[in-house]
Amino acid sequence: MTATESHTEVRPAEAPEQTPARVIPDALPLMPEDPPRVGSFWLRGRLGANAAGYLYVASDETGQDAVVAMMAEGSADDAAARDRFVTAVDELPGDAVLAHNDGDDDDLALWVAIGPIRADDGSSAASDERLLAERRGEDVLSAVLMDRIPHLGRFRGPDFLHYWEGRRRPGLFRIWPLPWPNALRAASRWALVLALITMAIIMALAVFLAWLLFRNAEPLEPEPVIPTPTSTATVTVTPTTPPPNTGSPTMSPSPVPTPTSVPTTGIPTNLPSTPGTPGGDPGDKF
Repeated sequence: MTATESHTEVRPAEAPEQTPARVIPDALPLMPEDPPRVGSFWLRGRLGANAAGYLYVASDETGQDAVVAMMAEGSADDAAARDRFVTAVDELPGDAVLAHNDGDDDDLALWVAIGPIRADDGSSAASDERLLAERRGEDVLSAVLMDRIPHLGRFRGPDFLHYWEGRRRPGLFRIWPLPWPNALRAASRWALVLALITMAIIMALAVFLAWLLFRNAEPLEPEPVIPTPTSTATVTVTPTTPPPNTGSPTMSPSPVPTPTSVPTTGIPTNLPSTPGTPGGDPGDKF
């Protein structure tokens, strides 16, 4: 082998890389205005939102995952938008609609739970079911917004805009039963129990200290009026100064003053009658 010959290294063939399963996107945390629960589904996070409503990731009491599409405040107040939401839900496959509320609830926002979604085991099948449910929820909200209707003709004039586009808060909802304390985690439950026990100990200590302070307190003077069954009141008065010590067990009664006669002056009634005063009545002047 000459020096000019090149040396090539023979490397073993590398195994083909396995395509990893698609990662399910994480949901955004819920906002204070978001409902913690709709129907029998607990909401865990936001998946998306537009002017027509919101997409949430949720699960029921049995652990069944679903995607919940819920109307916004503005679209829920529009009768035509509600009709489009109901029509879009009716067009979904029967096995895809897990639950929904009644369209006759005019004071509540319409929502629908879309699934089924198997547990996230890292497989591509679970990811596909999740993405399919999200796409169906987006289709429902897009039907309300009418943003996927093909345009006919050329674009002229201002763009179309719903009058309720600015009202993007979640629509009204009703929770029953109440989410507390079912929505709490195990750590939150222990924190709640410890807080209640601490509050009970503090209240018991406050009552004990009050008993120690006021157990030897003197009674109020004068004592309160005690009503009797005969509709009379008995008042017990405690004298503030003791009587003088006279050395005798009895005391002489005090003299009772006698009334004195006071002369009174008045108009005499036995005067003889005169011609100017008929009948002798001094009030008769005419």
